[in-house]
Amino acid sequence: MTTLPQASGGFGDKPTLAFPPTGAPGDLQVQVLVPGSGPVVQAGQEIEVHYLGQVWGGSVFDTSYDRGETVKFPIGVRQVIAGWDQGLVGQQVGTRVLLSIPSHLGYGDRGMPAAGIRGGDTLVFVVDIVDAR
Repeated sequence: MTTLPQASGGFGDKPTLAFPPTGAPGDLQVQVLVPGSGPVVQAGQEIEVHYLGQVWGGSVFDTSYDRGETVKFPIGVRQVIAGWDQGLVGQQVGTRVLLSIPSHLGYGDRGMPAAGIRGGDTLVFVVDIVDAR
C-alpha cells in the first residue's frame, strides 16, 4: 500500500501537506480526513468547496483558502478533472478529503504549464465539501 501525504488542520483550515519519501500511487486514492454528516454528494449537483492543490512532492499550484472564497462547480458531469468527479461524488457535505490523482485522471501528458503542472504529474488535493445542491 502506498503511503499518502499527511495534511494538517481541520475542516475549513488551510492545510499543509507533508509528503512521504515513497513515490506517488499510480491510481486514484481517496482518503477521508474529517468525516462529514451532511447529504451525500450526487453526480449532477453543484458542489461548493474549499481546496488546496499541490503537485506530488512539489509546490502548491492553487488554493481557494488564500482567496478567502469557496468555489462552486458541477460535479460528476465532466466539468472538472476526472479525479475530482470520481473522488468527490459519494462523499458527504462537511467532509474533508485528500485526493491523490494520477495524471491520467488529472491533466495528462499535456499538464497545465501556466499553473506549474508538468505532463505526467500526480496531483494532491485537500478538499473541504461545504455544500452540494
